[in-house]
Amino acid sequence: MANSHNRAQQYWRANLKLLTICLCIWFAVSFGAGILLADFLNQWRIGGYPLGFWFAQQGSIYTFVGLIFFYAKQMNKLDQQYQQGE
Repeated sequence: MANSHNRAQQYWRANLKLLTICLCIWFAVSFGAGILLADFLNQWRIGGYPLGFWFAQQGSIYTFVGLIFFYAKQMNKLDQQYQQGE
């Protein structure tokens, strides 16, 4: 029983670590690139729009969708590693 509890704690810690990494990346892209660094990034263009504007309007959404797929793939690996699969 104690070993099962220990594995569950390890699984939960790994899950929280993955979630924290994903949220930090999303924050850096949406707030950092879209707001804080927008003026600096606006010297370049993507699709005819300033890069800072693009990150604020599209880049953070694309990053979020990409992170959803990344999180799902990594969680499947964690499920297999800790035998927590469906």
